This record gives sequence, C-alpha cells and structure tokens, in this order.
Amino acid sequence: MLNLTFERRRDSIFRILCLGAHSDDIEIGCGGTVLRILEENPDAEVLWVVIGASGQRADEATASAKSFLARARQKEVIVKEFRDGFFPYIGAEIKGFFEELKRRCAPDLILTHCRNDLHQDHRLVSELTWNTFRNHLILEYEILKYDGDLGTPNVFVHLTESLARRKVGILLDSFRSQVKKNWFTEDAFLAILRLRGLECNAPEKYAEAYHARKLVL
Repeated sequence: MLNLTFERRRDSIFRILCLGAHSDDIEIGCGGTVLRILEENPDAEVLWVVIGASGQRADEATASAKSFLARARQKEVIVKEFRDGFFPYIGAEIKGFFEELKRRCAPDLILTHCRNDLHQDHRLVSELTWNTFRNHLILEYEILKYDGDLGTPNVFVHLTESLARRKVGILLDSFRSQVKKNWFTEDAFLAILRLRGLECNAPEKYAEAYHARKLVL
C-alpha cells in the first residue's frame, strides 16, 4: 500500500476547500481528516462551504465549523440557504454559486460528496465540484445513511483513536437537532470509522475513506 502525506513545504500554505450539501455533511464525511490536517499543518487555510442550511441547522453548521477549524491559520465559513432536497431542480442557481467559488479560491485539496451517493443533493454537489474545479485534487467522502450506498473506497486517512472520538464528540455536541434520529449516534459514526480502519490496517484502528477518481503522482 502506498502512503502519501499531507505535509507541505515550509514556504507554502496548504489550502483546503470543504463542500457539503447540508449541515453536518462535511463533519460526517471528512471531519476527522480536517482535524488531522490542521493538527499536522498549523498554517493551513480552510474554506468551509455548506450549500443548504437555514434556521437552527445553519446555526449548528456555523458552530460546528468553528469547533473543527479551531486550529486553522485562516478560515472562512459560508452557509447558503438553497432548498434542502431540491438541488437538482435549482441547479442553475447552485451552479452560479460554484462559479463564484472558483473565482475566490485556489485549493490544494477539495473534499466533497461521492458521485455515486444516492441523495440527489449530495450527487449534484459532487457533479458541480468536478465541473467547476478541473485541475485540482478532489477526494469524495462518504455519508453513512439509510440508502445503503456505501461503495468501495480507494483512499484512506488514518485517524488516531483520540481524533476519531473527538470528531464524533463534536458532531454529537453540535447538532442537537439530529440527536433523536436513530442513525445519528456515537456507535454508528465510530462503526464506519472502525470498518474503514480495518480495511486499511490503521495503526489505531480508525480511518476515514474516500474515492479518488483522478490522481496525478
């Protein structure tokens, strides 16, 4: 298995773009990876974008991002209010927003939804990510949910047990509107991290997994 690193040269800044359709998507899909990158790269800059959240969900998204990005050298959190569940039907408006993103950032790494996700909003965000950012490293994260659409990832990020539990702890503390849902539980979140950790022989048993469609070494 080939191991790569998130470490950067001392004279360069690691810029990350995190994209999520809804409040809590980024945290569930790649929260541990973000925590690890910021732990290893204190000069990293992060643009954290939630496409559709309003009211309490928007407040939760903002507060959660603040917790996950506490160590970031520079951070910006954008929460838009595009209608949940209707992204494919208002695609032109969302596409316009992605064009704005392209003009304002030049990320080294983009974390976004998986192209094969069965949730229509997630899938559109993934498609627009690839349509908009055509010369970037894009890793597609996974969301554990009822649809049963988890695939076979080919990129893994090892997490220490401390980081894995920190990720899950922030999730449960930040999204109080979701805690009564039967899938929004500590054991569910730790289970997928443990499973992916097993698949990549993670030293401390936990990992987040991604799909890399195109990678240049």
